[in-house]
Amino acid sequence: MTIKKNIKIEVVGFQPKDENIIAINQKMGELTVLLSQSKIDSETARELHKRFQQAIKDNSLNDDDNEFSIMLSSPQNKKKLKRYLQSESISKFVLIALSIVMIVLGLGMIIMPAPPFFEMFTIFYFNHNDGITIMDLISLIIILAGVYFLIKGIYKNPSLKKLTRNNRYN
Repeated sequence: MTIKKNIKIEVVGFQPKDENIIAINQKMGELTVLLSQSKIDSETARELHKRFQQAIKDNSLNDDDNEFSIMLSSPQNKKKLKRYLQSESISKFVLIALSIVMIVLGLGMIIMPAPPFFEMFTIFYFNHNDGITIMDLISLIIILAGVYFLIKGIYKNPSLKKLTRNNRYN
């Protein structure tokens, strides 16, 4: 989310040359003049506002592609994007390493004998001497958290996939 804010801040001075944008700006000026000269009741204003918001919402579906192309248009932004992608890959690597450590720790806790004060809290007995203890449940929680972090580390966010794919050879 912060990269989008940074992009919007840096792109304020960027003047698009697209004919559609120029036409939209011209029509928006005409619309504001027309609205200021006419008397509109609140119901009509709400309806116009709703239609305008819907048009913006429908157009914002392709917003990510527009932002990425604007971001890649200058060398400064390419450097920042490269730094951002490197930090993302490092954080993914650390997350994967942490998750593997958590999984191994949880399995080790299950395999190793538990201290006597955990042994007395057995939840389910298989036989008189063996069962599922509190320590086993804590270990399972640690293993499940490790698996969750591993999945989060391996599978990328879809917007990051698009960033990586667009900037792979730049």
